[in-house]
Amino acid sequence: MDTHPLKVLKYCPKCGSAEFNKSGERSLKCAGCGFHFFINSAAAVAALVTDDKGKLMLVTRGVEPNYGKLDLPGGFIDPMESAEDAVRRELNEELGLKVKALKYLGSAPNEYVFSAYTVFTLDMAFQVTAESVEELKPMDDILDYKFYAEEDLNYDDIPAPSIKKFVKDYFQGAKA
Repeated sequence: MDTHPLKVLKYCPKCGSAEFNKSGERSLKCAGCGFHFFINSAAAVAALVTDDKGKLMLVTRGVEPNYGKLDLPGGFIDPMESAEDAVRRELNEELGLKVKALKYLGSAPNEYVFSAYTVFTLDMAFQVTAESVEELKPMDDILDYKFYAEEDLNYDDIPAPSIKKFVKDYFQGAKA
């Protein structure tokens, strides 16, 4: 099943017309009302949180896609929310973690398929210093969390290419 928005979206979201047709490589245009819809990336954040030994926190996903697989804590940025505020909110919602400091590390594209629909994302990674990593509680859309040394990690358990990149970059930097 092709989950690309150009294949899935059939009706104009503005007027409901079925004359909602492909217009270029990343947009659809309505013949009825002229609405032009572009397929753009959604913004998301990923937090790299470590313990006092330099082990990296990974969480176990409690929702699809990739239920039961490893991920970094984080999620989509809400409308009118900064990336930094999204990191703080997501860590509090998912773990009850309070952020002491954070630093932007970089970004990577990703493809997130949810409900048979592809959402292209730009994932932004942040190094996070937590007020404490004691007494955290998995909540929201995560089942568990654990701190990993690289030798304890199987990269095949991290399905998202952007997240895998951030984790590899972290461990490469830790070796330097």
